[in-house]
Amino acid sequence: MSGTKQKSIRAEREKKKSVWKNWQLYIMCLPAVIYFLIFAYKPMYGIIIAFKNYSMRKGIMGSPWIGFGNFERLFSSYWFPIILKNTLTLILGFPIPILLALILNEVQNSRFRKGFQTISYAPHFISTVVLCGMLTLFLSPSSGVINRFITMLGGEHINFLQEPSMFKWVYVLSGVWQEMGWGSIIYFATLSGVDKALIEAADIDGASRLQKIWYINLPVLVPTILILLILNCGSLLSVGYEKVFLLQNPTNLSASEVISTFVYKSGLEKSDFSFGAAADLFNSVVNTIVLVLANTISKQTTKTSLF
Repeated sequence: MSGTKQKSIRAEREKKKSVWKNWQLYIMCLPAVIYFLIFAYKPMYGIIIAFKNYSMRKGIMGSPWIGFGNFERLFSSYWFPIILKNTLTLILGFPIPILLALILNEVQNSRFRKGFQTISYAPHFISTVVLCGMLTLFLSPSSGVINRFITMLGGEHINFLQEPSMFKWVYVLSGVWQEMGWGSIIYFATLSGVDKALIEAADIDGASRLQKIWYINLPVLVPTILILLILNCGSLLSVGYEKVFLLQNPTNLSASEVISTFVYKSGLEKSDFSFGAAADLFNSVVNTIVLVLANTISKQTTKTSLF
């Protein structure tokens, strides 16, 4: 036992030495830690207003507790099934960067490949406000490029931003156009690590391009795909409100109202802070549960996980 204790004491000393040895690295991390403590963890104290009838005059601690009353209001609200369906509908486009990476990886002309990659990356750097302004101009029923093209083909003008059924396609397709190039970067990096000997062996065996993609390239991408899918599951219901809010109008509200815009309008515009906090807490809890479940399933089935 004394020998075991001495080993544990020695291990503790070595651990402390290693910590002090790398103190410069810990100091470099300190600003980021302080930032998250102040702006991410300290505000979590305000979560308790989701369980209270919050009054600014009485303050957080002085406001009366109402338990799950705000959540009951949320689940029985007319808008709850609508915003849940709209939020889940707008989460599309995940496979597009994967397909783009696989297709461009097969392009032999490096000049064309690099040029296309640069062009596809560029929209990522367009701000949300500018993008929504471009969409409003392009989709204008009177002078928009898209509608002019439709009329040239003999069709009729379509007011895309006024039609609820068209909103999800405008949102999703514009998001795919803006992010597919940027999202494919990590897949390109993964494909660059494919063993060339496997490709050469497949060529000798007479494998087609599709067979090489299916049996060589895709299996290499699977761990990366799973990790990114798990990360996306962690933000399943967190559709950013900026783009939705900027494209939203009273006529497409039935298709464009999502959880984030609902929280904004309830909490800030109507000053119903408790109800807005309850809706946002529901969003965060569901995201956390889905993240843990996706990570557990991936870990058990493919041995690939975040934690």
